[in-house]
Amino acid sequence: MDALTTAMLAAALSALMSYIAYKTGCLTRDGAAASFLVGAFTGIAGSVSAFVLLTIFTVSGFVATRIGFAKKKKAGLQEGNDGERNWKNVAGVGIPPCIIVALNALFPMEPLLFDVMFISTMTVAGADTIASEIGVKDPKAYLITTFKRVPPGTNGGVSLIGTAVSTIAALGIAIIGWLVMTGAADPLLLIPFVAGVVGNLLDSLFGTLLEDRGYISKYFNNGLTAVLGAVFGAGIYIAS
Repeated sequence: MDALTTAMLAAALSALMSYIAYKTGCLTRDGAAASFLVGAFTGIAGSVSAFVLLTIFTVSGFVATRIGFAKKKKAGLQEGNDGERNWKNVAGVGIPPCIIVALNALFPMEPLLFDVMFISTMTVAGADTIASEIGVKDPKAYLITTFKRVPPGTNGGVSLIGTAVSTIAALGIAIIGWLVMTGAADPLLLIPFVAGVVGNLLDSLFGTLLEDRGYISKYFNNGLTAVLGAVFGAGIYIAS
């Protein structure tokens, strides 16, 4: 498949998926527009495998949002009115992989280094999404800095269920991501897995130290921790 065909296909699929997400109430209008830009850029400037992985992550995020949604809405912990996500939500999780794709396009990396960094952004974002969407159903939440009980959904709050599920999610995304990006299983996939766990913990830590005090927004927190996860993963890979 030549570059032009790949670009056109990536743009078309991104437009279709964004439209479906908007019509099904998963994204707002501006969220769908942002989703299209992220998907199209990844497919055009990145690679087919990166686009496929981003697509898998996006769909799994929508599924996680709908799991137990009635309970989350009753508690007032849902995004938007009915779980829909806007452009800020999309930017928070979509800009980090785009940064890695842009860096690779401008300064070509060793293929495995790019894979580690790209997958790491996915594991951080995926682990955080799962922790947020499913972990809030655990009534026993604790502040990550003091371990004192806090209401579910509190910035910096962690729970046993949320931590366990997010860790499993990070491992699952790392395995799927590595298979999609490289076509084979390898112990190196443990690097983005660890990056995902670390990034998710940093998200909670920054949530109470920075976000809760108004220094950063939750969207910036999401993006920052995903980028730091990629940097962390790259550091381990280079050092190994």
